[in-house]
Amino acid sequence: MAETGEGPRPGYSSAVELRGVGQGKREHAAAPPPPPATDAAVLHSSVLDTIGEEITGDALPEGHVLTLEQIRERFGVSRTVARETMRILESMGLVRSRRRVGITVQPRASWNVYDPRVIWWRLSGPGRNAQLRSLTELRIAVEPLAAGAAARSASAAERERAVGIAATLRALGEAGDLDRFLEADIAFHTLLLQASGNEMFGALADVVAVVLQGRTQLGLMPHHPEPAALDLHEAVADAVAGGRPRDAETGMRELLAEVRHAMLPLWEPRTRKG
Repeated sequence: MAETGEGPRPGYSSAVELRGVGQGKREHAAAPPPPPATDAAVLHSSVLDTIGEEITGDALPEGHVLTLEQIRERFGVSRTVARETMRILESMGLVRSRRRVGITVQPRASWNVYDPRVIWWRLSGPGRNAQLRSLTELRIAVEPLAAGAAARSASAAERERAVGIAATLRALGEAGDLDRFLEADIAFHTLLLQASGNEMFGALADVVAVVLQGRTQLGLMPHHPEPAALDLHEAVADAVAGGRPRDAETGMRELLAEVRHAMLPLWEPRTRKG
């Protein structure tokens, strides 16, 4: 995944911050403390998010040309902030800078669609439903295999932790504590991806984290998670702990089928009555 040069957007939590869930505490020590906020950093983040959302939401279509001078005048920022913003957008594949042409918005095929910030911008825009569909289909393709691999490769501590997080999910789900449920859910899926022993699966942890967070923050999660989903989290954890790859893969596939079923009304065209 591309380096963005920015911290997560407000509302987005990196998976590294969630490693203590299921162990009675949250361990934040793994991530260094952020630097003190400055006016320039705040402006930079605001400009980046605004232009990123406009590109991913098609308000700035493919082929649109931007200039540093336009950005400076529109946002009232320095040339340094404007240039750094464009550098980050270029690293994401959203724009390309060329002499005598300017900064040109690139086609969707050029975007780094796995960048968590790009995902969040798309979830926040008019293409939300299409982005949710793409991400859910990606999860269906990857996470069952990762769960099966985790049942083969996870350490004893990881197996124990999977069971503990699943129990935490049960308690938080039944209590309707969606904020803490989200943290535990991200931790659960991150653990299985990283315990799979496949570095390609592990690299998708932040992608899965942002789609889980998006579902909650966009109001697409029920106040109390479905009992079947809680059962399936526990079944997957039990299979991983017991070293049963086929059961872990099947349980995760069933869990994601439930997620897909919940999302279908957003994807399928509404039938007109009358």
